[in-house]
Amino acid sequence: MNTKYKSTYLLATLISFICHNAYADNGDSSVHNDTDSDEVMVVTAAEQSKQALGVSVITQKELSKMPPRNDISEIIRTMPGVSLTGNSTSGQRGNNRQIDIRGMGPENTLILVDGRPVKSRMSVRYGWRGERDTRGDTNWVPAEIIERIDVLRGPAAARYGDGAAGGVVNIITKQPTKEWHISWNSYLNLPSHREEGATKRTNFLLTGGLTDNLSMRLYGNLNKTEADDWDINKKHQINPSSVSAGREGVRNKDINGILRWDITDKQSLEFETSVSRQGNIYAGDTQNNNPDKLVSRFYNDETNRMNRQNYSVTHRGYWDNGVNTMSYIQLEKTHNSRLNEGLAGGTEGRFKDDNFSTITYNNFTLHNETSFPLTIVVPQTMTIGGEYNHQKMKDPTSNTQTITEGGSIPWIKNKDRSENASANLWGVFVEDNIELTQTTMLTPTIRYNHQSESGSNWSPGLNLFQEIGDYFSLKLGIARAYKAPNLYQTNPNYLLYSRGQGCYGAGGSCYLIGNKKLKAETSVNKEIGLEFHNNAGLIAGLTYFRNDYHNKIDSGTSPIGQAEGGQNKFKNSNIFQWQNVPKSVIEGLEGSITIPVTSTVNFRNNLTWMLQSKNKKSGDYLSIIPKYTLNSSIDWQATDKFSLLTAVTWYGKQRPRKYDYLGEKLTDSSTNQLSPYALLNLSGQYQFNKNFTFTVGVDNLFDKRLFRKGNSSSLKNPQNGVISVRGAGAATYNEPGRTLFINTNVSF
Repeated sequence: MNTKYKSTYLLATLISFICHNAYADNGDSSVHNDTDSDEVMVVTAAEQSKQALGVSVITQKELSKMPPRNDISEIIRTMPGVSLTGNSTSGQRGNNRQIDIRGMGPENTLILVDGRPVKSRMSVRYGWRGERDTRGDTNWVPAEIIERIDVLRGPAAARYGDGAAGGVVNIITKQPTKEWHISWNSYLNLPSHREEGATKRTNFLLTGGLTDNLSMRLYGNLNKTEADDWDINKKHQINPSSVSAGREGVRNKDINGILRWDITDKQSLEFETSVSRQGNIYAGDTQNNNPDKLVSRFYNDETNRMNRQNYSVTHRGYWDNGVNTMSYIQLEKTHNSRLNEGLAGGTEGRFKDDNFSTITYNNFTLHNETSFPLTIVVPQTMTIGGEYNHQKMKDPTSNTQTITEGGSIPWIKNKDRSENASANLWGVFVEDNIELTQTTMLTPTIRYNHQSESGSNWSPGLNLFQEIGDYFSLKLGIARAYKAPNLYQTNPNYLLYSRGQGCYGAGGSCYLIGNKKLKAETSVNKEIGLEFHNNAGLIAGLTYFRNDYHNKIDSGTSPIGQAEGGQNKFKNSNIFQWQNVPKSVIEGLEGSITIPVTSTVNFRNNLTWMLQSKNKKSGDYLSIIPKYTLNSSIDWQATDKFSLLTAVTWYGKQRPRKYDYLGEKLTDSSTNQLSPYALLNLSGQYQFNKNFTFTVGVDNLFDKRLFRKGNSSSLKNPQNGVISVRGAGAATYNEPGRTLFINTNVSF
């Protein structure tokens, strides 16, 4: 075992022993054998719902009535403040959209499974404009195995540290039970357009007690979503010489097991392991829409295989004096095998041969938190915690770009640069829920983090919950959040090269290199909201939020020097580094209203209105997201066994970025906005008996389709240097058409 991992494991064991034994009860204890899974899982939203504004919960029942076609991001996108976007405004890799909360971008969304981080996407190479060719980390758990999904936004999320500046998505799975249960789920969809990919999914869940003190859970999953036809966008693309690919497909294989040992009636120890594989089914996408014969040859093949292994041990303690403790150790190992890609200019992100290379990424986390009641003038519940994280990556391909054509860089080797990159991060936090009065809850938090590359960071926060009379609640929050630079941004051995088209300022060819002196991205997240509620179940609220974003990391706009020598017209290339952008701002409104029309009919609505999202230096947008998003649903429990769900989403206009890679203002087709559109989904569910449930429905009933017209970019003619604007504006992704689905659940 690696020496670093040995020392970390020893530290984990020591901390866990000290923390738990400090609160051990030496006397007799009453029985603590709750089978309710909520008692043993890591709860986030439920614990903070009284004092936090930006909290939404998606239940298992809601997931069963409107199951996702492939990825649960399709369901999460219906929550307030949530969109699907790429990492930047370029539109590159446009169909691989991920969760974007409050316009902060996918890299600022922290994905958790049962309270533990999932970061396999960090093994994917980081491109010039901040793109990763990844669907993200929301597809590792099948929808049928999920108990609920907690979505936290703004100040409520800042307490979770690195990567949570936008928000947190906590996927909470179904837990072991004492009684034996088995369920089998199957999902099938049938697109009405045969050029769109269909999905077949099946999985099982087995839980039960092995002895009085041992219980287990085991699930397995098989899924195949086909890729769209390679020419699905052919009639719609702006640039006729390029191919704008449709949605990629995926093959999922997952197996997961938990063994829970109730050591005493007050303590439990869980051992969990999972092995998952995602095989990408290629649809023809390249980073710059520039395919060749090699690219076309791989259509409908697996060009990327992501293997994730996860091992964790979790200890929970529930003590007579009201103290609760939770500690876990987790090792996440990702093997990302992908066909070799180019690293220079227009060929960046395009296959260059038919050989696979594997990036390995290990993410080790040690976490402990202890909550306890106390009374200092008024009742309080304080939580104290700490976390250690070690990231280690070995990438044999991304550091192979030569520095011959554009000239040499004195401090960088031309060949044989190190394949390894790593970072350590540790932090401690304190959160205190102070019950000032029966109607007033004040929650101050503070978190200190230190990252080996970007240094130290303090993240204070304050939330206030105030009941006003019988019907109104006032909620306020402010918190400082942060995100440490990733392993590509700080790696001095990782560089990209362009012959000029991608170089800011039209100054000829250039390099982009890593920067070990980067600061962490930070944001000050503020929100204020008012909520109305009555005994009849009517709930309505409106929240204003503003994120002042500092030190956002972006590809450089100011050269730090010039390379020496070079070939022909590419001599003396400018050298750019990843740099911190001084200030950006994001501002918007979130509203919601739930109306119990009758005892069997609920009418739910939420609205997100983005007021601004821009880089204060350049004035450009931070991401391509709708101006507004309105989600409405009517849930009717027609009989005890039969229910109907109608859900519609309206998306407002979407604006493309204002400036191209050269800093020039875009014109012509590159300024085209995406017009507002709506999607209507219907489903019906019938429970024949306690063992069999059948769900059928249709997504996008009115068949509103969007086609990807290209990237949001301009092209430069290499012969005369004239900017030829043929960008796609905001039309950078596909929205699939009408699709029928069938879902069955058999359980015993």
